[in-house]
Amino acid sequence: MSPATVIVNVDEGVMHTVGSISEFLEAYAPPSLAEDWDNVGLLVGDPGQTVQRVMTCLTITPESADEAIADGVNMIVTHHPLPFRPLRRLTTESHEGRLLWQLMSGGVAIYSPHTAFDSCRRGINRQLAEGIALRDVHPLVPVENESNNGADVDVTMGGGRHGTLDAPLELAALAGRLKAFLAVDRVQLVGEPTRALRRVAVACGSAGTFLQPAIAAGCEALVTGEVSFHTCLEAQAAGVALILLGHYASERFAVAGLADVLAEAFPELSVWASRHEQNPLQWY
Repeated sequence: MSPATVIVNVDEGVMHTVGSISEFLEAYAPPSLAEDWDNVGLLVGDPGQTVQRVMTCLTITPESADEAIADGVNMIVTHHPLPFRPLRRLTTESHEGRLLWQLMSGGVAIYSPHTAFDSCRRGINRQLAEGIALRDVHPLVPVENESNNGADVDVTMGGGRHGTLDAPLELAALAGRLKAFLAVDRVQLVGEPTRALRRVAVACGSAGTFLQPAIAAGCEALVTGEVSFHTCLEAQAAGVALILLGHYASERFAVAGLADVLAEAFPELSVWASRHEQNPLQWY
């Protein structure tokens, strides 16, 4: 079963709007899953606006904004929110203001699922876990079942994921599996490359806060995008290996996949992942 059909069926032959696409995304990655500090949902735009062209991206940059305008995009689904923090003013005198003004002037709506997409049933962390063939996968930080007043947890949703490899795998071999899955040339390691691992946690993006939950879950390694230097030392002292993929690599693959989900759910629309977005950090 494909990710799109897990959530909702969309009637063909109807005119789609910013609001209807937002409703689909809210069902796919419920905003209630987002972290308290996050800014998710429809951030810019008219819910009643008709949509024909949708672009996904990891982050709205000058390049992806130019692409959206040039290609007649009506709606951008960006993983990282824009705006992220409350604005006191909106002018072209700031980097964020220029991007917002450009897109608003071009009639481009902005939706961000961010940490809700990290944590949902078919979200980024679940896809990372599947990418390295983890079994018996569960959230590192499960979501409480609100309908049961917190007495239960939803074992399919929550922050991060942890699971078990079919057979012990050396840290270097697990890194190789990740490089192949994400099509990257290099990753960073904390730990002995020949160490055999069985229980592994994953948490996309900048996820140093998931080290302690990974330790509590009995994991021998944590796969993430990036952590601080001091978190590396903390992991080393705790005997937990780290594989640092880079923030971009740990999330961008799923943004491309989200375009496929939307294209399947809304076959009348033209949907694609940004063709001009690039990782600002280069390996040498």
